[in-house]
Amino acid sequence: MRTLRVLTIDDHEMITTGYKYLLEAAEFEEFQIKVETANTFETGKQKIEDSARSFKYDLLLLDVQLTETHLEEPYSGEDLGIFARKIIPDTKIVFMSSFSDNYRINSILKNVNPDGYMVKSEVDEKSLIAMVKGVINSPPYYSQKALVAIRKKVSNDLLLDDNDKKILYHVSIGTRTKDMVDFINLSLAGIENRKRQLKVIFGVEKQNDLALVHEARNRGFL
Repeated sequence: MRTLRVLTIDDHEMITTGYKYLLEAAEFEEFQIKVETANTFETGKQKIEDSARSFKYDLLLLDVQLTETHLEEPYSGEDLGIFARKIIPDTKIVFMSSFSDNYRINSILKNVNPDGYMVKSEVDEKSLIAMVKGVINSPPYYSQKALVAIRKKVSNDLLLDDNDKKILYHVSIGTRTKDMVDFINLSLAGIENRKRQLKVIFGVEKQNDLALVHEARNRGFL
């Protein structure tokens, strides 16, 4: 029986330990599982680099939010997924995240093209085992909330570029327009103009930002 090597990366040690315990104790017909864990972005990146040099992980389980205040830039599990795709392209990647919003999930689908996405609130022993079987034998595998986000996006006929989507996201989390220049590669005037255009596109040109957020969420952009 072959051994399936899994690396799980999450900044909460209790979660990685839980995944390790459940998967190593589970019974699979075709393989047994050996799980390694990492609880920081840097440790996870190092293990991925080691994998590229000496062996290959079969499956990565990545959290999206990896909090490390000492790093110069706010790296995330999405960044690790992009990195892993470049140096260990044959390894399956599944995101295990508390994020269930359309913006975040569809950003990951576009930038990483993962083999699965599970919203943590839907993860239990049964679904975790089903995910591993599905991803190894017939990917992709998505939990129910992830599927809802994907379907809403696919069914939407509006075409927005990355700056439009970033503006919508920052409006939705309450970022002030003048502060968006720190996150979006546009001038303040450019961002204000895009916001006006977005309100026209979504049919709320005479309403406030909350109306824009509400309509964008209804159409699957948030």
